Amino acid sequence: MKVKPFLVERFMGEYEHNVELNIAETCVKPFTLGEFLEFVGEPDFLEKIKDLQLTYGYVEGLPELKKGLSGFYKNVKPDTIFTTHGAIDANFQVFYSLVESGDTVISIFPTYQQLYSVPESFGAKVKLWHLHEENNWMPDLDELNELVDKKTKLIVVNSPNNPTGALLDEKTLRGITEIAEDANAYVLNDESYRGLYINPEDWVPSIVDISDRAIATNSFSKPLSLTGLRLGWIATSSEEVAKELTLHRDYTTISISLLIEKLAALAIEHAEKIYERNLKILRKNFKLLEEWIKEEPLVDWVPPKAGTVAFLRYNLEIPSEELAIRLIKEKSTFLVPGSCFGIENHLRIGYGNPVDVMIEGLKRFKEFLDSWRQN
Repeated sequence: MKVKPFLVERFMGEYEHNVELNIAETCVKPFTLGEFLEFVGEPDFLEKIKDLQLTYGYVEGLPELKKGLSGFYKNVKPDTIFTTHGAIDANFQVFYSLVESGDTVISIFPTYQQLYSVPESFGAKVKLWHLHEENNWMPDLDELNELVDKKTKLIVVNSPNNPTGALLDEKTLRGITEIAEDANAYVLNDESYRGLYINPEDWVPSIVDISDRAIATNSFSKPLSLTGLRLGWIATSSEEVAKELTLHRDYTTISISLLIEKLAALAIEHAEKIYERNLKILRKNFKLLEEWIKEEPLVDWVPPKAGTVAFLRYNLEIPSEELAIRLIKEKSTFLVPGSCFGIENHLRIGYGNPVDVMIEGLKRFKEFLDSWRQN
């Protein structure tokens, strides 16, 4: 099976660990293990589970964890939730279980490259459904209708969106699911950033609470700050999809570490408190970034509505990868070039960082831009 280079992962893998300041991070200030256990009021948790036998555990996921995760939805039972090795494994399992050579898969663009490159590697005909900056990175349902054909198996969206921070509202999600239902297709929404709203009034339901043709994937990495657990999940109300997932995961995932799932179940018990912590960090950093952009004539944006990342547009005659590499070399500050998402003159920035990292990173980025103005 041939795959295309995963541009954002290759760029991050090469550069992100050799900088002083990473302000492209997509997670909200990850906990240390000790911080997490103190935060949820269980400092002795590991002592309590020291007699846990480290067997294979439960193939579809730890029952108490699946029950806790089902609480994020209205129409999903614990039996149709599957734990995975991060959201990237969750997405892969959906493609592996549903997509066959010759199928048509329609994917939002720009987005996380996995969402269109993996189905393409399985032999699907992938059509890109473009988001437009002049439309605030929002999609056009008429364009989606034009892309749908008789072989459409799956429509893939990512909301809140990576890298733009755009958020599909409930009306748009319903429109997408109606188009999918008419085509007898499924909809996958990568909801890895769900719940991280800049304005709480922008809340939207999960796509699986809108249609039984929908599938949602999610992760403990972004909203729950437990990135190192490498744990995600799939949620669906479709028994047909659940059956296919069960059959296919035997060849890939089998089961997740029982120890990891125990920690994750503890996190779900305290999810509301974790979200409160993370939204405080995000909203403070969003304000810092918003004020910085107001004062920086070379940079503009469509303000994100949710998630942890924004897509900055810069007004310089330099390719985005070259700019990002020069910023690393001159200021030891890391941003992701828009070329990793197929769009030039943009940079992805994260605003889930510790506040001091955000402040210093923006300061160095401004110094870098000032040097351009002086030349």
